[in-house]
Amino acid sequence: MGKITPQMFTGTSVHFAENPIIWADVPDMSIIRVNGMFYMSSTTMHMSPGLPIMKSKDLVNWELVSYAYDTLADTAELRLENGRNAYGGGSWASCLRYHNGVFYASTFSYTTGKTYIFTTDDIENGSWNTISFTPVLHDHSLYFADDGRVFMVYGGGDIRIAELNRDLSGIKPNGINTLIIPDAGKMAGEDLMLHAEGSQLIKHEGYYYLFNITWPRNGMRTVLVHRADNIFGPYEGRVALRDRGIAQGSIIDTPDGGWYAYMFRDFGAVGRIAYIIPVTWEDGWPILGIDGKVPATLNIPVKNIGVSGIVTSDEFNRNHGDNFLPLAWQWNHNPDNRLWCLVERSGYLRLTTGRVDTDVLQARNTLTQRTFGPKSEAITAIEVSNMRDGDYAGIIALQRRYGFVGVKMENGIKSIVMVNAGIEVPIEIESIQLMQDRVCIKIVCDYVNRNDIAFFFYSLNGEDWIRIGDTLQMSYNMPHFMGYRFGLFNFATKIPGGFVDFDFFRVSVEK
Repeated sequence: MGKITPQMFTGTSVHFAENPIIWADVPDMSIIRVNGMFYMSSTTMHMSPGLPIMKSKDLVNWELVSYAYDTLADTAELRLENGRNAYGGGSWASCLRYHNGVFYASTFSYTTGKTYIFTTDDIENGSWNTISFTPVLHDHSLYFADDGRVFMVYGGGDIRIAELNRDLSGIKPNGINTLIIPDAGKMAGEDLMLHAEGSQLIKHEGYYYLFNITWPRNGMRTVLVHRADNIFGPYEGRVALRDRGIAQGSIIDTPDGGWYAYMFRDFGAVGRIAYIIPVTWEDGWPILGIDGKVPATLNIPVKNIGVSGIVTSDEFNRNHGDNFLPLAWQWNHNPDNRLWCLVERSGYLRLTTGRVDTDVLQARNTLTQRTFGPKSEAITAIEVSNMRDGDYAGIIALQRRYGFVGVKMENGIKSIVMVNAGIEVPIEIESIQLMQDRVCIKIVCDYVNRNDIAFFFYSLNGEDWIRIGDTLQMSYNMPHFMGYRFGLFNFATKIPGGFVDFDFFRVSVEK
């Protein structure tokens, strides 16, 4: 991989990369290589900040370095107001590009009805500028032509190409806007439950290669590739991969001339997890996999570090009063920045309620990180002396069918509770009176063999753990369209203004 060779591991055992590369929710990947460094964007939809950017030296181990935006827009849906939400909305599949010293991360949103292009000259440390326009260009791929023109290839079913203004401010009036591949998924089957989408366009040795996915009914996600010697076509196509539903993405070359595809696989409640696929070329076509299959072990002499670059523990200690969060954290929808703080009490995250809500899914300022496989656990300690009547605070396995363990305040009495919404109706399974102002709570997620179950615990001393409630049968559900996340929350059902302090958040692989 690049300049990495087995000889570099002389005297040590050589570890080779294994699939899945990232056993966590990292869908809709778009990858570029710039000066020997790989950069990848992904989808986190209704989370803020959004459109995550990761980097890697070896295509195997990834580290979060940026987000293209802090908040996508300021709407009632994104603020979780008036019973509205953006679950399954926000921004969808992105396209990452580099051109003439500038990085471009583009996406689109049915929540706002716009297409977005974010730009920066420093993808790791710089600020991002925002361009937006209508209409929505679904699952688009941004392309800079050699003659200076700029295009987006987009669509579902029928794939189109639209020419943009040179300043990217919108579709060019009287520019090219035409159909290039009608019913692009038809080569995979006549009866499709998902028509072709997820466009990713590259150019290689004089040909344009367009990757899409489709899903034949009673089949699986399938990778398609079309090619043409002119960007406007005509295109010829074929099925590029049909293996366990691993699909959607594109291909990337390495400095030493190797090629790989990066795509995701639906893997139950943990979400859509990342796979890397070896690519060879035959008669001008990319051949994905080995004998049509995605291998478990790759000929890349690098050991996976798993998710350590995209999730993190946090002791909430900050120097010099800095009120910042590591990149691994994302808010569920837009945060209310008046109501969270890391400096009011040194070494603690304080979450204050600002309004009354009926359910944790509508609560603002739930702070989240990805869960991950094969097993993961998250532990926190919460101090609850300043809760108000009707408040709930704790840690959640967040999806539509959620489960949480935490503390509730009712009629002046605090109790440790486990709530299970596995049937989409929250049920308080167990309640134990809490006679102290501090409690440790924990969630363990088990994704082995797609068990997709979560367990809930509490400890009064931080050492001896007690199961509470029952197990949550986790399920990847619409409209959330996202793998389960750990989340820290505090919401009021009667009187706003109470607060709780979280002492730490520790996440790890559970053995």
